[in-house]
Amino acid sequence: MKKCVFCAPEVPVLGCYGSKDGVRADLEKMSSICSWPTPKNQTELRQRLGLANYLHKYTKNYAGLIHPLSSLLRKDVGWSWRTEHLKAFEAVKQSLSLAPVLMLPDPSKPFYVVCDASDFAIGCVLMQFDDEGHERVVSYQSRQMKPAEKNYPVHDKELLAMRYALIKFRVYLLGEETFAAYTDHASLRTAMRSPHLSQLIAQWLSFFSE
Repeated sequence: MKKCVFCAPEVPVLGCYGSKDGVRADLEKMSSICSWPTPKNQTELRQRLGLANYLHKYTKNYAGLIHPLSSLLRKDVGWSWRTEHLKAFEAVKQSLSLAPVLMLPDPSKPFYVVCDASDFAIGCVLMQFDDEGHERVVSYQSRQMKPAEKNYPVHDKELLAMRYALIKFRVYLLGEETFAAYTDHASLRTAMRSPHLSQLIAQWLSFFSE
């Protein structure tokens, strides 16, 4: 009974807090992140990003934000803290400090996905409209591109982001009669209708059709 909580406006669940309004990050963790001092070595940076990684679902384009910092964690790279690293570090702190209250997924309402790709990262967000008609985030997801993926044409990167989104949010989207996936690259229409598709793109389109 000590671990039970009754008649509370919100309850702690796996490091977050759930309520009728949705799921929010632990305010103590967020306060700790906002007061982080600048890391002085790889160990400190890895510790900082360890907590930030845990909260990545609250942050739009998290993988893109930490991209400059990731290079400092490689074994073959010496520690050299520069302006771009400080800007990235502060951007991560700022983004997490503004973390939204995530909507609890409602299977009775339609889901939709927004995808995007940059030169070095892909990201997506799962969204729904709440009972008041407000657009709400259910979850953010992102990752950095692999070396080969960075060489893809722009429209292939956008398709890669869409594929990533459907995989990450598969548990929510399976069984839906219809759902919308939005991307911002118009050339996808032409690329997907081309009679000369690469084997990779053909495989992705087959995956989408499932």
